[in-house]
Amino acid sequence: MCGLAGVAVIGGQDLPAGIDAVLERMSRAVGHRGPDAERHHREGPVALAFRRLALVGPESGDQPLFSEDGTCALIANGEVYNHHELAARERMRLRTRSDCEVLPNLYARYDVRFLDDVQGMCAVVLWDRARDRLVLARDRFGIKPLYYARAGDTVVFASEIKALFEHPGCPRELDWEVALADQSMTSAPQLTDAPVTSWFRGVHLVPAGTVVSIDLRTGDSDEHVYWRLPSFTGGSDASEEELVGAYRDLLASSVRACASADTELGLFLSGGVDSAAVAALAAAGGTPLHTFSVLSGSTLANGDAESAHRAAAALGLPNHQVLFDFATMPGAAEWKRLLWLLETPLCGPEQYFKYELYRHARHARPGLRGMLLGAGSDEYNGGFSTIFGTGEGWAGFQAGIGQLARAGALRGRPALASWQDGPDGPLLADTALGPPAGADPYPAYVAWRHRHMLQYNCWHEDRTAAGNGVEARVPFLDHRIVELLAGIPPHRRAALLWDKAILRRAVAGVVPGWVAARPKVPFYYGDGAGYTHRMVVRMLAQDGASLVEEALHSPGGRRFLRPDTMRAALARLGGQGEPWEVEQLFRLVNLGLLDAMARAVPPVPLDAPARAVLPAVPVADWDRDAPALAVRLEDRTPPALDGVLGFRDDVLVVHEPAEPHRMYVSVAGSLEYVAEAADDPAWFALLREIDGRRTLGELLAASGQSYDAVAGVLRDTIGAGVLQEARP
Repeated sequence: MCGLAGVAVIGGQDLPAGIDAVLERMSRAVGHRGPDAERHHREGPVALAFRRLALVGPESGDQPLFSEDGTCALIANGEVYNHHELAARERMRLRTRSDCEVLPNLYARYDVRFLDDVQGMCAVVLWDRARDRLVLARDRFGIKPLYYARAGDTVVFASEIKALFEHPGCPRELDWEVALADQSMTSAPQLTDAPVTSWFRGVHLVPAGTVVSIDLRTGDSDEHVYWRLPSFTGGSDASEEELVGAYRDLLASSVRACASADTELGLFLSGGVDSAAVAALAAAGGTPLHTFSVLSGSTLANGDAESAHRAAAALGLPNHQVLFDFATMPGAAEWKRLLWLLETPLCGPEQYFKYELYRHARHARPGLRGMLLGAGSDEYNGGFSTIFGTGEGWAGFQAGIGQLARAGALRGRPALASWQDGPDGPLLADTALGPPAGADPYPAYVAWRHRHMLQYNCWHEDRTAAGNGVEARVPFLDHRIVELLAGIPPHRRAALLWDKAILRRAVAGVVPGWVAARPKVPFYYGDGAGYTHRMVVRMLAQDGASLVEEALHSPGGRRFLRPDTMRAALARLGGQGEPWEVEQLFRLVNLGLLDAMARAVPPVPLDAPARAVLPAVPVADWDRDAPALAVRLEDRTPPALDGVLGFRDDVLVVHEPAEPHRMYVSVAGSLEYVAEAADDPAWFALLREIDGRRTLGELLAASGQSYDAVAGVLRDTIGAGVLQEARP
């Protein structure tokens, strides 16, 4: 992983005076991506800045790199895993040990088709001296980022948007209209494969699998797409066993490639089959790994933390359980620094957890430079088939994504929407809506998940790693694997793609059987999600809701957001609203903060103040240590006297006249608790008064009880989701 930045002048002009200072600021803005070396290169109309993180050939891999004939200069971010094979095939005379040196030579021979045979992940900036051409390119999945913008007669380009903003001519305006309508922001239940957005007006993200060429004489640009996501319509005539075997071989090959480095690598271990498979294959190949896992209220409740510990033990790998107790949350300034590092309104708890996990990893293992991940498996292996279904098995999944396909098709034909709302269901056949509703919805579903991978997963996986001088490596994002999956014919999908069956079968015997069979668990959704969402609400409410207020007072916030509604939502969510409501509010706050920061650019990540690293908790015996972990992770926030207490919507408290000293508490239609006056008189007296309208102080006065007498049970009841507390 490295940091790239630079400028190129259009129209046959040389670089203007003062460009060195601009280039230095741009380089420093991406300096966190490359802590090992820095080089600048100026020539004619082009200036390049390169920040290096050395994983391969650390002693001889500084850039720019040049083609053998000297016509091409290149800076690149990423890894070319098959560089030895390419160099041998082309009989190249390489000057360095850098894996990226093959790239300018390939370009000199194959022009814009130079990435056709490259296996790996890379973002490339190439200066073609002979043709006066600037070339910008990215790998097939957009794992490595690259942005560009026009600033008058100058093209500015960089690995991160913040570096573009260091050029005085670059536009610096959040695109509210695009952001508010983007499906990844709204979470609207529909399929879409809309182009990925940069979130900022005038800032372009080089598309994945694409080479962008800009003629510096005329300013004209051209795009060459060298790889597209396959159609996922099938076509392979291989048997199930042959497909599973081919998948196993390709995954093992990809892991071997990603695990190659001249420096230490680690692995994020969630306890699911994806990361465990990567860990097992890498360890079997002789790669020594330390594994790192999130230990929070959410991962304790959903079983991820326990599974990660047990999987690491079974594989003989050290496991660092990094502690996120209930008191752990980012301060307002800390959150803004993380948001500016990521430059996306989709930044949320997942990114905070991973960023802190990287910080711990670098502290615990100072020589670590790369991290293996299990990301990219779910999107193409059928990982979400158990989540999006409306019924049992593959048929239920097909029905579920069929509904999403209809919703997506209606977006393009809103005039037909009224025919879809009949009391007995849609009145029109799916074919009336056109594709994808009137066809097999699976290809459109995968295209939607692929789009989400580009817009969300690849983006944040790169940034959270880069912010700590680490390169994220993703073995599942190998085009050979995805092309194999795309060839699975429809009649084999149920057997191979339901709940990632092809992966589970492929790694049987590689990982423990219980890991291969473990059901998919979202990172912090499902059981225990409330822990994480309460952290978000507390963070937004801190310091007088300073993050919300700053977002509301941004230029776009004043135009697009309703202050009273935003403030009321935050107060209500203090009583544990639904997760989607928390995230919806959070994303709008992020938009306002990014809007303000784009106009008044914050300090670069290199200048962030030092902070204490979160500790890891040693776990020797999970069964023995789990109760103590639960105590450390429980919600200990005391209820506030001015908070309004009420029962959740699905909670019913039943008083039987014949039993005046007993109450029954039903949750979601199931009897869960019985309150006895004899067991806890103070709590029983308070429980009788709770009505959802009065504050805790008023309820205590009405029941004649003291705060200390009920604080503990109140905390437990709120934590269990029976009571909710709305704070002013």
